[in-house]
Amino acid sequence: GYFPYVARLSGLEHVKLHASDNREELERAREALNTAAEGRQVLMLSSGDPGVFAMASAVFEVLDHAQPEEQARWAAVDIEVLPGITAMLAASARLGAPLGHDFCTINLSDNLKPASVIERRIQLAAQADFAMAFYNPCSKSRPQGFVRALNVLIEECEPERLICFASNVSRPDETLRVCQLQQVTPDMADMRTVVIVGNSLTRQVGKHVYTPRSYGVQTHA
Repeated sequence: GYFPYVARLSGLEHVKLHASDNREELERAREALNTAAEGRQVLMLSSGDPGVFAMASAVFEVLDHAQPEEQARWAAVDIEVLPGITAMLAASARLGAPLGHDFCTINLSDNLKPASVIERRIQLAAQADFAMAFYNPCSKSRPQGFVRALNVLIEECEPERLICFASNVSRPDETLRVCQLQQVTPDMADMRTVVIVGNSLTRQVGKHVYTPRSYGVQTHA
């Protein structure tokens, strides 16, 4: 797994650790498959849920593009994907229920897709009035990701739209912040932050944020 995730298992003496950089996902998946093909039990470690912007997809991508000799070597490998709690759901639980109605999830990293595609998806999601969860809003190598997203939101949403910032959720230095779109600045998000954008009906009650289950219709469920 990625260096900081693997480091959390350093106290387990019966586990052999293989740490690598976060830009080496496909190489990591290939190494795991080769090790498993030798009869070893292998854990591919992700944070959150492995199927959400994480390693499960990388493993299947390597399988999909395997050379014939690799296909033969990996044919007997039994792959099991174990679900986890992805960051947006952990953040949503801490905040209240901002994803209580229809929502979408968008990775703001342009490492694997063009920035124009990201901006278009945010624009369409805002026009459809989805709540949105943004992963990987910005980093030192990608400082403009959240800036571009914020510009689209300003064009498409009302200034009072609620925006939630959840950083280091479930850790000792966890921070939660809720503000209106008109108050947001680009420096509010970093790589440890999940940004949740409410829809037009998202509200704050006390310290909690929620999006009503009904859309413009009063119900008594």
